[in-house]
Amino acid sequence: MRDKGKATGNEHPEVNNASLLIERIRGNDFRIKQGRVEIFLAREFGFCYGVERAVTYAYETRAKFPDRRIFLTDEIIHNPRVNKELRELGIQFLSGAAACGVSTADLTAKDIVVMPAFGLPVEALKKYQERGCVIVDTTCGSVMSVWRRVESYARDGFTSVIHGKYDHEETRATCSRAGKYIVIKDTEQAKLVCEQIRGPGNRDSFPGKFGDVCSAGFDPEQDLGKIGFANQTTMLMSESVEISGMLRAALATRYGEAEAEDRFRHFDTICSATQDRQDAIRELGEKGMDLILVIGGYKSSNTGHLAGIASGYARSFHIEDADCLLSAEKISHRGIDTHVITETVDWLPAGPVRIGITAGASTPNRVVEEVIERLVKITG
Repeated sequence: MRDKGKATGNEHPEVNNASLLIERIRGNDFRIKQGRVEIFLAREFGFCYGVERAVTYAYETRAKFPDRRIFLTDEIIHNPRVNKELRELGIQFLSGAAACGVSTADLTAKDIVVMPAFGLPVEALKKYQERGCVIVDTTCGSVMSVWRRVESYARDGFTSVIHGKYDHEETRATCSRAGKYIVIKDTEQAKLVCEQIRGPGNRDSFPGKFGDVCSAGFDPEQDLGKIGFANQTTMLMSESVEISGMLRAALATRYGEAEAEDRFRHFDTICSATQDRQDAIRELGEKGMDLILVIGGYKSSNTGHLAGIASGYARSFHIEDADCLLSAEKISHRGIDTHVITETVDWLPAGPVRIGITAGASTPNRVVEEVIERLVKITG
């Protein structure tokens, strides 16, 4: 059973995602000047439709069922503020760092289970269905489009090559629907797969390189002859395009150009909101910033890619919220290349400074507003 009824009267700020300051800046050509600081907002940032829908469903579920036990399978989105506030509403987490200790076997037909925006693997969903729980499905429509794509590949005898991060909830859910699959995270791994496609490689060594990120019994010689390419929806578009071209070229080398047409399928499954935000940070970078702040959860894939793009234009920092701006002299952030949370001193230039700001798709406007307010405060 899937309950998609809506409750009324929920005025929680994360649901309406409103911010008067953000609207003011938007109305001023996405910029504001305060003292020595001029702040430029990316033209596309923050909550996308799928994330806003998922968060709305979670709050409305609590409002509609005030006396029922409600569980999230894990984080609904990769934003610590949102997940913390859901826990404060009494919504418990079944897994992850905030797991409440309730197992699937403890659930009953009176309990409500909310699926996250990333979706769930088929096996996990089946377990909740077997317990008879009310299931509230907040899976993003873009993610479900990827599922339909890999399912079509499987029906037609194609192996899904998925550009993504295997430990990401979305990619695991996609793999569970793909039949034969292999996950590659970057061009370096793509090169190894292409070597296997172009000619009989060392079959025995292949599991050692990809054994944890491919389907059971994966045989590179047999299973890489017909490929359907797909993406985790939050990956870097330019890298996905490059990997897709590498795979097709490898098939053409092995089987000839004409036959490669029948052995390779590719449909762009990068979320349009993800692409819009990547395009917007490039546009912002080209305006010549002194530094760029990228706001979003440290576990957020799309935010991490925005930070990587931003670093190509100016000194950039990936922060979670306003608390990361410790002072005008010190900032706490996640290293863009190292992925280590660290502190940096002398991060803010002296004198007039142009600061670009963007936020990942799971970051509420309220968090962006707080960062801007904190930035103005510490600069006097």
